[in-house]
Amino acid sequence: MSVSASPVRLTSRSLAVGGCSLCGLLNRIAGVERPVCRRCGTRLEQRKPDSLSRTWSCVVAAAILYPVANLFPVMETQTIAGSESDTILQGIVLLWRGHAWLLAALVFFASIVVPLLKLIALTLLLITVQRRSSWRLLERARLFRLVEFVGRWSMLDIFVVALLGALVHLRALATMSAGPGALAFGAVVVLTMFAAQSFDPRLMWDAAGRNG
Repeated sequence: MSVSASPVRLTSRSLAVGGCSLCGLLNRIAGVERPVCRRCGTRLEQRKPDSLSRTWSCVVAAAILYPVANLFPVMETQTIAGSESDTILQGIVLLWRGHAWLLAALVFFASIVVPLLKLIALTLLLITVQRRSSWRLLERARLFRLVEFVGRWSMLDIFVVALLGALVHLRALATMSAGPGALAFGAVVVLTMFAAQSFDPRLMWDAAGRNG
């Protein structure tokens, strides 16, 4: 009678090795109290320290600021004719009525949809890790890579600058200042980027018992 042996799953934790986050070199860390990379001297961590708490802090702060970014003025303009303030939503409506449909759609997607989807995705990742869920691990790993990619390359501030340029009509003796919505929007973008950087995707596999 033949007995089929179960496949041996090798992981960096089981082999007591760790990759350097700076130069990528694989280092043996067994028996070392404070391991550092032998190439560049960077301190080695098998997992990002306090990953969940740091990510939760950024996500919660961004979720609080998200309504402020969309409901409060992003630009305040004062001229001899009076003062005017506009929110992101008002700017999108103005662009749409001015037949700048493509720009309006880009601003709506980049300034409203993308930050909201990033918050939802990060919240989903955090909850599933804390519930030690093994649900769709590969799909969640791809979702994290997508969130990381969007945070790195989306450059949402470009669309905000385009929006502000469409909102403001330059006139003599005009003074312009960023409103609380613009500051909140910039904070949301930065916080979601920090949240993606502080989240350790290896925790998903740890929670599901796949990194033993």
